[in-house]
Amino acid sequence: MTETTTLEGLLTFIKVTRGFDFTGYKRSSLERRIDKRMSDIGIGSYDEYVDHLELHPEEFAHLFNTILINVTGFFRDEQTWEYLSTEVLPELLQRRPTDSPLRVWCAGVASGEEAYTVAMVLVGVLGEEAFRDRVKIYATDADEEALDQARAASYAPKAVEGLPTGALDEFFERVDQRYVFRKDLRRSVIFGRNDLVQDAPISRIDFLVCRNTLMYFNAETQERILRRFHFALDPDGVLLLGKSEMLLSHSNLFTPIDLKRRVFRKVGRPTLRDRVQVMAHDMSASPESADFALRTSAFDLSPTAQLVIDRDGLLVLANDSARRLFGLGANDLRRPLSDLEISYRPVELRTHLDRLWKDGRGTELEAVHWLSPTSQDRHLGVRIVPLASNGEVTGASVAYVDVSERRILETQLVATRRELDDAHEVLQSTVEELETTNEELQSTNEELETTNEELQSTNEELETMNEELQSTNEELETMNDDLRERTVELNDVNAFLETILTSMGISVAVLDKRLHVQIWNAHSRELWGVTPEEAEGHHILELDIGLPVDALKAPLKACLSGASEREDLVLDAVNRRGKPFQCGIVCLPLNGPDAISGLIVMMEERPES
Repeated sequence: MTETTTLEGLLTFIKVTRGFDFTGYKRSSLERRIDKRMSDIGIGSYDEYVDHLELHPEEFAHLFNTILINVTGFFRDEQTWEYLSTEVLPELLQRRPTDSPLRVWCAGVASGEEAYTVAMVLVGVLGEEAFRDRVKIYATDADEEALDQARAASYAPKAVEGLPTGALDEFFERVDQRYVFRKDLRRSVIFGRNDLVQDAPISRIDFLVCRNTLMYFNAETQERILRRFHFALDPDGVLLLGKSEMLLSHSNLFTPIDLKRRVFRKVGRPTLRDRVQVMAHDMSASPESADFALRTSAFDLSPTAQLVIDRDGLLVLANDSARRLFGLGANDLRRPLSDLEISYRPVELRTHLDRLWKDGRGTELEAVHWLSPTSQDRHLGVRIVPLASNGEVTGASVAYVDVSERRILETQLVATRRELDDAHEVLQSTVEELETTNEELQSTNEELETTNEELQSTNEELETMNEELQSTNEELETMNDDLRERTVELNDVNAFLETILTSMGISVAVLDKRLHVQIWNAHSRELWGVTPEEAEGHHILELDIGLPVDALKAPLKACLSGASEREDLVLDAVNRRGKPFQCGIVCLPLNGPDAISGLIVMMEERPES
């Protein structure tokens, strides 16, 4: 930038670097708001401010907040909203089928109060269930920061002071000193960024609210925006403006329902072609003008069949070639393309059109086969291209070129080439077969050599594995011999120990340090009726025998701890036959190499004294 930067230069810099186009705003308002922001940060010229923006990109957000004055509130001009809910909206709903969706566009919503006001009014008119089923409110603004606040739907107590009686309790929930709009109703409100000057309008709108936004734009930009609003609204759609905005110079677009409250109805265009003209900034041209007639004649007399479809999927135009080729009549114009056979025959147009609306790129299809109404085989080349206005895709052109004759010639050419190729293949067949046979023989020989090497390698591996298995088998036999010898020794020891315990003639139980039974001799089984299998491995105090085992707890602990070398006691008991007797019990510690490793408990029947 030079030292002679002007306001226009600053606006151009903002448009190039950030994509915001403020050239359509009123110059006096823009200059006043920008000067205020420059004064706040102590900058006196546009040159310095441009340098500041380049060095401090975060300054753009502060500048946009200053220019885009977000002044809004709930139920501003309450009488207007009451008039809408009692007069305008009920009449609008009567014109629509009872189950049809209701689409609302709130443009320039700032922090969202106006969009939620519309939602509350429509709930009052329709009821909550019908509102959730039928209503979609598209709330847009150019300020992303304000949209983030609107999406949160959370407001301070001061912001909700203007709500009508009962609305706060009906539509809001108290969360941490703030009021949040009900989530079930909030789902019907969709927020998104939309620049009224640059972005495409939302279509098929029944009710459009844009209050105190147009007043910031100059007359030319206002006219452009109003044309977009006219295109967006359905026939008989309603437009609500702010108190400071009038449409006296745009009676060809909107007619007042109530001028005082700034409520207007869309003026319907005679044909859909005229509606597209409005969107294409061609309001000054009459449909009967010479230029229009020339364009129409040229389009109609084109030898190529052509269709024009608008963004809403309606068939806008069809030239004479297309009407004759596909049997279209005047009544088919302005109908949804999906209702016509041409939408899927000879080619499925809807899929390609959906892709075109999405990414703005056309499609070319070659030689699509089609059986004409006269049962003739035809091949058509189909070219689908976008139609744009001011950088926006507003429709699509579909051209059909009859390539049937070219297709026949191509087929004949392909057949001739195929015959030549066949002759050439016959000439080369013998050579190729010989070469193939030689290659196969060579390949077979290489495979046999490879297989022989693999077999030899496998044989060596098997011999190695056999030696390893033989060595392992010898080791296992040695281990088995050792185990057999130790098993015999262990059996001898167990037999010797069992003989000793049986020869003692009394009941003997050997316990480990946890008082679990390790040995339970035959006299114990005879005395108590408990087999060794039932006793061994169990805690002695848990055994179900005719002995008050709780009385053994203290003596057993005394011997196990080393406090006593022998414990003698006599307890009343009952033997396995149910006969009571006095049982003499002796508890001895089982001394190991380093410490007591268990206990020996001897039990015998003593004669009564």
